[in-house]
Amino acid sequence: MNYLIVFIGSGIGGVFRYLLSVFVQKQFPPYFPFGTLVVNLLGSFILGLMIFGLDEKELINPSLKLFIGIGFCGGFTTFSTFSLETFSLLKNAELLLGGINILANVSLTIIGIYIAYLISR
Repeated sequence: MNYLIVFIGSGIGGVFRYLLSVFVQKQFPPYFPFGTLVVNLLGSFILGLMIFGLDEKELINPSLKLFIGIGFCGGFTTFSTFSLETFSLLKNAELLLGGINILANVSLTIIGIYIAYLISR
């Protein structure tokens, strides 16, 4: 049953990742992967809210935690895409943009978790 929960959550998360990433990318210049950045930030924020706002306070059942944390957030966030886009920037000698992408994704997703932690307290 847990496999089905993760499977469904991942599918939903993947669809939402695609929709949000495409939408965001259309709003900004194409030379930087803004869609992936926004998805990673939001996914980290959602995961933080679930852990700090629900799980630590024992307000979420294990199946929903599995659905959101492993399923939805796993299907929604895009670390492998982030890695490929960063590699592509670096391979194309876009060192500054590659560095910005690394710093922005890592720092902003940690900030997303921190903000979720603060909201949940």
